[in-house]
Amino acid sequence: MTTERSGAHGIYRDAWGIPHLRAASARELARLQGRVTALDRAWQLEVERHRARGTSAAFLGSDALHWDLLARRARLSSTAYRCFRALAARDPESSDFIRAYVDGVNDGLAEGARRDPRFGEAGLAPGRWEPWTPFAVWLSTHILFAGFPAKLWRAHAVRHLGPDAVGLFATDGPGTSGSNGWLVSGERTVTGQAVIAGDPHRWIEDPGVYQQIHLSCPEFDVIGLAVPGVPGIAHFGHTGTVAWAITNAMADYQDLYEERLRRTGAGVEALGPDGVWHRASLHTEYVEVRGEEKVPVEVITTDRGPVVAGGPEGLDDGTPLALSLRYPPHVTADLGFGALLPLLRARTVADIDRAFDQWAEPVNVVQAADTQGGTLHRVAGRVPERSAAHRLGPVPAWEPGHEWTGWHPMPRAGLTDGVAVMANQRGPAAPLGVEFAPPHRADRIAALLARKERWAAGDMPAIHMDTHLASAAPLLDRLAGLDGLTPEAERLRDRLLRWDRHMDADSADAAAFAAVRSALVRRLAAHPAFAPLTEVPAYPEALLPWLNLTVRIGYALEHLLRARELYGIDRPALIREALEETAARPPRGTWGETHRLAPWRALNSTPYDEPGLSGDHDCVLCTSAVPGLTDLAARGPAARYVWDLARREDSLWVVPFGASGVPGSPHHRDQLPLWSGGELVPVVTDWDRLVKENESDV
Repeated sequence: MTTERSGAHGIYRDAWGIPHLRAASARELARLQGRVTALDRAWQLEVERHRARGTSAAFLGSDALHWDLLARRARLSSTAYRCFRALAARDPESSDFIRAYVDGVNDGLAEGARRDPRFGEAGLAPGRWEPWTPFAVWLSTHILFAGFPAKLWRAHAVRHLGPDAVGLFATDGPGTSGSNGWLVSGERTVTGQAVIAGDPHRWIEDPGVYQQIHLSCPEFDVIGLAVPGVPGIAHFGHTGTVAWAITNAMADYQDLYEERLRRTGAGVEALGPDGVWHRASLHTEYVEVRGEEKVPVEVITTDRGPVVAGGPEGLDDGTPLALSLRYPPHVTADLGFGALLPLLRARTVADIDRAFDQWAEPVNVVQAADTQGGTLHRVAGRVPERSAAHRLGPVPAWEPGHEWTGWHPMPRAGLTDGVAVMANQRGPAAPLGVEFAPPHRADRIAALLARKERWAAGDMPAIHMDTHLASAAPLLDRLAGLDGLTPEAERLRDRLLRWDRHMDADSADAAAFAAVRSALVRRLAAHPAFAPLTEVPAYPEALLPWLNLTVRIGYALEHLLRARELYGIDRPALIREALEETAARPPRGTWGETHRLAPWRALNSTPYDEPGLSGDHDCVLCTSAVPGLTDLAARGPAARYVWDLARREDSLWVVPFGASGVPGSPHHRDQLPLWSGGELVPVVTDWDRLVKENESDV
């Protein structure tokens, strides 16, 4: 590839292949961002476009059918179209910015597809993006972000175990997405300027869900982590004078309604809270499945929202149930994309604050700091005001009192001793949610930051990689109280009580603890007291992970062990059995030998030897196994970042794989050793240190 060093507009690359873009205007920059994303990640973009439209099974096969059915029934594509039209009407500049990005994607897709062999393997030709496709991609990425299927679990658990079950099982799990984030103000840094650091926790995908990028035009110069398929930098960015980051607020802003539906000669009607049958919209779509017959799906929308489970005849098992989903973008036709340009143009935390006033989906906790000493810690998004019954489970659509009556004001918080920590715990968003992460990650980060008075940007990776597992305490405490053990079990128990409680990849003790934990989870899940929870109605397959009993017990184990009484279950006996089983068949090797990275790939045609990982679900290094099911880590830090407000060039970032989504590219997996080892890549902002790509090369 021929290269040149220049101040001209175009695509530049650093040593890691990260794109740095320079253009004459914001609109031209958006087009360039779309083009470079298509060149680097054409396969990823097209997979996401098809998932948003509910057409991915046409080339991925039956494994993708369950998602396509949900996307069709939830009306993601039509909602995205309405969101775009509404934005175009009230904010033409922002909609034009998004149009320009889409133009760039369409300009680069054919070339990007030629570079990626997966198009040929799947028999897929690149399609055409519409101006609303970024909206659809964003909706598809976040429709399960708030975990509305958890309401099915809560209702299921309460029905069989009583209301106390809500608290026992109220914890974040593999179906949710979270983050760590911390803001250290200038009074606590060596430079006198703030540092923001953290890592978003999502399903680890290849290509990755975040794209390192540098966007520069006469109006602004911003580095950050973009979502491929969406212009600008919504979540994590640094403009030079202000930086921001987010984490999932764990807010409850999606509702399920039980619907009474009936067929008529004209279609379908739904019984409303006024006691009157109202006509619902109805049409049939057909989902293509590679190598199989098309699958018909009825798309029904009531006054509450689209029906995502069941219909006039009930669920597939005959259960007389239909469930509609009410979610803010479907109601308001607004995702918050009017914030994208103001974020890029921001110079102070006041600018960031005003930009996030426009934010809608998903609901996030925002932290920001600027070079003038300003800081921000707030919730951003849209959460409906409605009856408390919505929090526990589906509510009857035909009963009055379950309407949305307005929007919650977004809470704000300050700093404590010059520090703010966000890790999905009950914090400023507590009034807005039901299930939050345990406080362990937040408490550990705060404790680590308290260990010294002054911090530098280069100190932060050590916090990213901390592996202390505070949630091990309840199980270890109960192990300490056991007696009558075999000699092998007693030796294992004593060894675990001496363990430092760090889930390090090279730790045999961590592997032994995880084995005992999983053995206990399996025993609890098999106990007759929980047997009714295994009988789940025939909900759509895409919603079933939230109702898996073993998964629920695995993530709620701490609560279940601390509870004074647990439905008559003899917990010491089960713990003894789990310990004896592990002592008789101990794990061979260390935690990292079984706790390995397991990323999602739309096609798995190329085998990879993925690394063993340190960490666990409740560690700051949140690499989530699923106790009782697998030690593999499918979820973890989808990126890490350190934003330095003193010198932006001292900022750091890393992603799990690399800047390129093309297999075989030098930059497809070149950051993986750094990511798994806790190192970050320097952020380059000096254009003289970048290499410009010639137009003939791109």
